[in-house]
Amino acid sequence: MARRKIAVIGAGPGGLAAAMMLSARGFNVQVFEKQPYLGGRTSSFTKKGYTFDLGPTFFSMPHILEEVFESSGRRLDDYVTLKELDPMYSLSFDDMTIRATRDREKMKRNIDSLFPGNGESYERFMNDTRKKMNALMPILQNKHASMLDYLRFRSLKALPQLELGKSLHDVLSNYFDDERLKLSFTFQSKYLGMSPWECPGAFSILSFMEHEYGVFHPIGGLNQLTKSMAKVIEEHGGEIHTGTGVKKLLINDKRTVTGLELDDGDLVEVDDVVMNADFAQGMSDLIDDSKRKKFKNVHLEKKKYSCSTFMIYAGMNQQVNLDHHTILFSQDYKKNVEEITKTKLLSADPSIYVQNPSITDSTLAPNGKSALYLLAPVPNNFSEINWENEKGHFRDLILDQVEKKTGLKELDKMIEVEEILTPYDWEHKKHVYKGATFNLAHNLGQMMYFRPHNKFNELDHLWLVGGGTHPGSGLPTIFESARITANLLTEKYKLEEVQA
Repeated sequence: MARRKIAVIGAGPGGLAAAMMLSARGFNVQVFEKQPYLGGRTSSFTKKGYTFDLGPTFFSMPHILEEVFESSGRRLDDYVTLKELDPMYSLSFDDMTIRATRDREKMKRNIDSLFPGNGESYERFMNDTRKKMNALMPILQNKHASMLDYLRFRSLKALPQLELGKSLHDVLSNYFDDERLKLSFTFQSKYLGMSPWECPGAFSILSFMEHEYGVFHPIGGLNQLTKSMAKVIEEHGGEIHTGTGVKKLLINDKRTVTGLELDDGDLVEVDDVVMNADFAQGMSDLIDDSKRKKFKNVHLEKKKYSCSTFMIYAGMNQQVNLDHHTILFSQDYKKNVEEITKTKLLSADPSIYVQNPSITDSTLAPNGKSALYLLAPVPNNFSEINWENEKGHFRDLILDQVEKKTGLKELDKMIEVEEILTPYDWEHKKHVYKGATFNLAHNLGQMMYFRPHNKFNELDHLWLVGGGTHPGSGLPTIFESARITANLLTEKYKLEEVQA
């Protein structure tokens, strides 16, 4: 194959995975990353001996990334050390804590001990959702660029599994009566930045994936995944330029993308561009509004977006006695979710996720200390909340709630390193549209054909990867988006060579 020149905009997990596969297949790949570091939201920062993952901290279905590495002529195990977590996470309600495990018999016993008779319902949920997963995976692993794709056998087979008209909460209500148990298998909709009462029922596969395949921690943090992909790209001759932002795409009169203009004014001519920037932000920043049709700024504003997140990264001067992952549910979870997604208000009782990775991985904090990661889902910036005014109060509220719900005392006095990231920061420092951390929402009107396609329709030679394109957000699906796009690009040039 001729060494076609491919530019990848953004060194997030989708861009790096695509670049890794394409460079392994002989393409001349260059990755351009605006930030001075790799990984996008799947990056890290270190301060005074503490290392924090910036964004994702849950990693499941590692076999997908293993397959991506294999298709790049490499083995994931040679680059990353994965440790399976047991318990996967602790789910803390006001009156009980559920410690979730992949061990089916153990999980069944845990459920029966807290919710007598529901162990069998758990078994039924797993068996039913396994069939759903098997039917849906071909859709998640293939392009969805035409309405005719709905008539393909894989789509017709999957259609009943989409459970159209049912929310994720509705689906789990078919198995469990107790609200706490339902929430234990629907809170994963937060990975998509959505409410379980609005998230499509098909996404019951999210909790199934964890219970079926486990939850893993890469030693050094999830940032090791993107750093490892970058190594493979360079081993195959690809180049990665950090601190090198793209100002705009170069587009000719035939609506063909011909290259990039960098922030420093340099022009880069390429055969194709793969965009891994946050979708809406990339559209509005990199392509003149006049060059877009369906995705003009006025259209982007009308799309539905995920929630945002308020982050506290805290280096603690002593070891903290919490599981690796803990979810602290608000007393009225539905009200909290509605405040985030509908009324766009700051909650007085937010649900909070706490990661305590030092209990698993001693590399992340100085000896005898802990690196805590605290996340509260909050409204995105369509809310117009003034985060400069609210930041201090909300930070104190989160620490107070964590103390009350975990029994930890005087957290403030234990903190010796602290960084805060608000929705404003996500938008203005991390270039995430409206601070919507999980990208475009995953309602039925923004899934499959109705989600931005891997081969961008409106401009030739422009391709998309990442959470804003098909099949969606979350690391496993982002890796699938990269695999779809890399395969489409490869097939395109193989076909051209045959025709030539």
